[in-house]
Amino acid sequence: MARQKMSDAEKAETRAVRDYLKALEANQSTRGRKRTPASVQAQIDAANAAMDGASATKRLALVQQRLDLEAELEQLQAAGNVDLSALEADFVAHAAAYSGKRGISYAAWREVGVPAPVLKAAGIRRSG
Repeated sequence: MARQKMSDAEKAETRAVRDYLKALEANQSTRGRKRTPASVQAQIDAANAAMDGASATKRLALVQQRLDLEAELEQLQAAGNVDLSALEADFVAHAAAYSGKRGISYAAWREVGVPAPVLKAAGIRRSG
């Protein structure tokens, strides 16, 4: 059975929902202190400084730590460049249609982290 092609409207809906959910996930707060690019860079600098005079195995561990921190720094910088308000506006414009076609409930949206005011703006209501 051949798969039906999505219309341009369906593609726009899917893109709006996917991009907004990815941005929410990337900007999701975690417990504890908030990690900033400056704090991660300070840890990278400390790892580089600790390499002088370190044993071969300790240096190996520090190199891996630095690589992990550099990857985290890239993610933090990329997350800071996302215009969440534009993604949210696009989500609001398309979420109700997307939700209706796929049977996505208010509770499911809330569980993946979509704030209640955004769902209200999108016209997605709790079902009683």
